[in-house]
Amino acid sequence: MVDGGFPFPMLSDAGGRIGSVYGIYDEASGVDVRGRFIIDPDGIIQAMEILTPPVGRNVSESIRQVQAFQHVRATKGAEVCPAGWEPGKPILKVGPELVGNVWKVWKPNE
Repeated sequence: MVDGGFPFPMLSDAGGRIGSVYGIYDEASGVDVRGRFIIDPDGIIQAMEILTPPVGRNVSESIRQVQAFQHVRATKGAEVCPAGWEPGKPILKVGPELVGNVWKVWKPNE
């Protein structure tokens, strides 16, 4: 699905042990509901997405989100990535002047 494979750890949970911890194990069917969790190096869940089987996932969006979280972590939170951000695109500098003014600074279509 991704050229060269998916460069991040992924797992399968046949017994539902991990799904039970994250609240996605369906005991009636004996399987986990589809879940995607982005967990940072400190073990903190930064993002999660739960989908029922009829709707597929977007691997490109998962990679984009991991890259955004990596960027924010690398800047120690001094820069944030707005919706739809991709590497090389403008970021937002965190500070009091940004509060209530994001719309003035962030121009996603430019």
